[in-house]
Amino acid sequence: MTRPLLTRLFGQPLPKQAVEAKTLPSIQALPILSSDALSSVAYATDAALGVLILAGSGALKLSIPITFTIIALIGIVVLSYRQTIEAYPQGGGAYVVGRENLGTAASLVAAASLLIDYVLTAAVSLMAGTQALSSLLPSLLDWEVPIALVLLVLVGWANLRGVREAGRIFALPTYSFVVMVGVLALAGLQNLVVSHGFSPDPPPLVKAIEPLGLFLILRAFSSGCSAMTGIEAIANGVQLFRAPSAQRARKTLLVMGGLLAAMFISVSGLGFIYGVAPNPDVTVMAQLGMRVFGQHSPLLWVLQITTLLILMLAANTAFADFPRLSALLARDNFLPRQMAWVGDRLVFQNGILFLLGATGVIIVICQGDTTVAVNLYALGVFMAFTLSQAGMVKHWCRERGAGWLGHAVMNGIGSLSTCLVLVVIVVSKFAEGAWTVVIAIPLLVVMLARIRRRYRRVYAEIALKEGESSTVRLAPRTEPIGNVSIVWIPAWGRPTLEALRYAATVSDRVIGVWVRPEDGDPALIRSEWQRSVGDDPNLELQILESPFASLINPFADFVDTIEASDPSKTLTIVMPMAIPRYRFDNLLLNQRSINMRMALDQRHNRVFTLVRYYLPA
Repeated sequence: MTRPLLTRLFGQPLPKQAVEAKTLPSIQALPILSSDALSSVAYATDAALGVLILAGSGALKLSIPITFTIIALIGIVVLSYRQTIEAYPQGGGAYVVGRENLGTAASLVAAASLLIDYVLTAAVSLMAGTQALSSLLPSLLDWEVPIALVLLVLVGWANLRGVREAGRIFALPTYSFVVMVGVLALAGLQNLVVSHGFSPDPPPLVKAIEPLGLFLILRAFSSGCSAMTGIEAIANGVQLFRAPSAQRARKTLLVMGGLLAAMFISVSGLGFIYGVAPNPDVTVMAQLGMRVFGQHSPLLWVLQITTLLILMLAANTAFADFPRLSALLARDNFLPRQMAWVGDRLVFQNGILFLLGATGVIIVICQGDTTVAVNLYALGVFMAFTLSQAGMVKHWCRERGAGWLGHAVMNGIGSLSTCLVLVVIVVSKFAEGAWTVVIAIPLLVVMLARIRRRYRRVYAEIALKEGESSTVRLAPRTEPIGNVSIVWIPAWGRPTLEALRYAATVSDRVIGVWVRPEDGDPALIRSEWQRSVGDDPNLELQILESPFASLINPFADFVDTIEASDPSKTLTIVMPMAIPRYRFDNLLLNQRSINMRMALDQRHNRVFTLVRYYLPA
């Protein structure tokens, strides 16, 4: 009953071949990889104005120089990441670049920063999308948190179903948003030329509660830097482009940077001319739409709905990147191995589920207000920027190919610029919540390092040493006992051999079953089996291929087949299990064994035996 319900919710299992990504032309790849960056226009100006207003209405005019400074920084980062694309045409995320050029510690700092950033990106995007909706319909103001959570569930559900990054699906909301911001800018410019003039309207009078000084300006600047989130996405997704992929990605990055800069200055410039002040109930974008289009204009509705949709796509980008990075860390043993498992719908479902829960917690804590979350997630973004570009400087200096000096200088400028902004963010936003990220990043780095250290110790303990005796033989008998044992082989090591030895003592026939994972080496398993078991016909090895991602269903199907072939015999399913000494180890070990037993229980199989191998303290 449960399985059909889950199938209806999340779809039928997909064959592995379906995971092969189709390359796309630039016009379709652009909206897929740029939705996060372009959507930041919807809240970046609000974030900067929200700080400036603390010094009174007169301080709002500083939004223009702050905007131009951020645009200059966007240009530097875009040019820097073009160099990364050239060096890493297969995709150069901050974790990969840091790992290959700066060492493990730097790569873990980059990874920790990005993991935190992805959680905050999803939360900020969905909360900002909800604010766009409530600006249009004020009656929804009290329902912002529930609406954001509903949107979160929808995005999570779509990703668990394995909705692929289809260019056409992403293109419509992204290009619609770009077009509507362009229409807003042109209509606003026409109004300025025809009737309004270019003399700025005074903003609503607001008394200063803080003095206007360098520190407050830096705080406003660091808040406005949220406009730069997502710039690195194109460098990470080079393989999505059609050949020549690197060349197309570099051009697309320039286009994205140009669009982002033009949209950002349009929103900030119109806000300054029309005297727009931050309003907790109405976004700057909505205020501009009401002023330019009219409060009841259909164009205002289109503007706000497209804003909501692109912000949902930005959250979807986090749901694509967080599980992918988590899986990469899991394969390197920095996270529990189950984070790298691919579900029936060919997605990293455990990473999606974790992100779903973490994002929900952030939305509830922030109560739908993006202000606090924006203060936090710009820090992770610029930490990743800085480490990635510093890694590229070392890359160019090591390779010393044609034009290496110019490349190194460009990446050096990018690294120094983003490092300076990072310092500004830490100093200016520390008391406003940035301290939590400053503490969280090193704690997360320590956790990642400890996980890998524990995995290495466990693997060293269960691995067979050179020359260690490992022979498996059936016990001699005068009469058969009528029992067949099927031993699940998760990997080759001491727990597996202990399980085989046990099965050989209680059975007439032992079948070892190994379901090949994507990165599994059948030759290694066969050689280890030959060395430990030999050619006894009653001790056989079965290697199963799975057309789907699941490693459990092929084993369960095989058990059903053996059981049905001779119902008169007793069938014993033997599963090795490494027994941890610490509770923490339960998250790292035996998760697939637990899932395997649950699956077999559902099929009403008869006899289970767990052969326990106790790990050292």
